Parts: sequence; structure tokens; C-alpha cells
Amino acid sequence: MNMLLWIFAFVLAAVFAASGAAKLLTARDQQIERTPYVEDFPHSVILGIGVLEILGAFGLILPAVTGVLPVLVALAAAGLAITMVFAALVHIRRGDGLAKALPSIVLAIVSVFVAWSRFGPVPL
Repeated sequence: MNMLLWIFAFVLAAVFAASGAAKLLTARDQQIERTPYVEDFPHSVILGIGVLEILGAFGLILPAVTGVLPVLVALAAAGLAITMVFAALVHIRRGDGLAKALPSIVLAIVSVFVAWSRFGPVPL
């Protein structure tokens, strides 16, 4: 079970680091072309989400690897799950349909599983 949680944490970290980096490094016009809902939010909000995703990615791995405050792994996973719930709600509210919200829902479920497991039955 511990190995599965490590795999999930690394996959989540890779996904969120890539997503956060894209939000921080891509020009606003290109972001709007790629994902039209970005236009609904101020650029500072998108940058803030990108920073949170990158911090969450680090929070999934670094505390576990270093052994410093390993409870932060569960907290990072819980925070990323909340972020993905709101991302799914944005898609649903915009009328994008379940297909657009599904990746966010899957990431939220995996993040909740990691958070629950690290808080409870399989702590670091």
C-alpha cells in the first residue's frame, strides 16, 4: 500500500507541477486559446493557482523524502483535492459537461485517497 501511495504522490506531483508551470510560463493569450475559461478570471488568479499547484506538488514529495514534517504530504494532497473540486465546479458551472470536468474529478479522487491514507492507515 505504501508503494502505491508513493506512485500516486509522484504522478500527482508531476501533473500538478506541469499544470502549474504551464499557468506561470505561458502567455495569457496562449492560455485563453488553449482553455477558454481562463478568460473568465483575472490573470493574477491564474498565476496564483499555478503557484499553489507547484507548491502542492513539492508538498507531496519533499516532506516525505526529507522526513521533515511528513504530515505536510497529507495536507498538500488535501489542498490539491480541494483545488480540483473547485476546478470541476468551474467546468460544470460553465456548461462544459462532464467530459471536461472528469480529469479534475479523477485528480480530486486520487488526491483524497492519498490524503486519507497518509492521515490514517498508512502514515509516513
